[in-house]
Amino acid sequence: DAVEISTGRVVLELPYRERRARLEAWHAEKSPPRTDVSPTIAFASIAELEALWSRARETGIEGLMLKRRDSPYIAGRPKGHWYKWKRAPLTLDAVLMYAQRGSGKRSSYYSDYTFGAWRASENGEPELVPVGKSYFGFTDEELKELDAFVRNHTVDSVGPVRQVEPKLVFEVAFDSVHRSTRHKSGVAMRFPRIHRIRWDKPAAEADRLETLQA
Repeated sequence: DAVEISTGRVVLELPYRERRARLEAWHAEKSPPRTDVSPTIAFASIAELEALWSRARETGIEGLMLKRRDSPYIAGRPKGHWYKWKRAPLTLDAVLMYAQRGSGKRSSYYSDYTFGAWRASENGEPELVPVGKSYFGFTDEELKELDAFVRNHTVDSVGPVRQVEPKLVFEVAFDSVHRSTRHKSGVAMRFPRIHRIRWDKPAAEADRLETLQA
């Protein structure tokens, strides 16, 4: 997209429509193995575009990439030319299990959180198993409240990690979930982040591992 392969010419400043045409022509001529050109999607209205976006998860894509036809190729994340419209996240109510201090400005606070979901143990009693970890999605004021909660509800410590009483529920947003042999729960979340702190919700009402597996 930045350099025309056939000529070596830098085409950064050309509008997207011209770069795209050159790329399509080169790909059609050379047919390089194990590659494709992402499809362009025509739409007549915002409602039609929203309908396409709403089906992103069922079609197995992360969302839509909107590009101005006259946009140049600019490094970084310039605003106004391209827009990544990611699919809506999934959410799960999970229970805070462990906490660690952060780094940099957060080195004085317990800001890295591991959370879990319920499942039946071997003796049939409910137990928590870790399903994810996150350190963002909350405000500075909420961080102070969370830090105080960790300090006041610690039940054990192993090195820098504090185990806390299973009382606080996080509504966790995530993009997808996959099977994992590395985790005791057997699953791993992709891009988990704390969407909301559920001070109001009893931990016993948090989600079960089966929900995440489904």
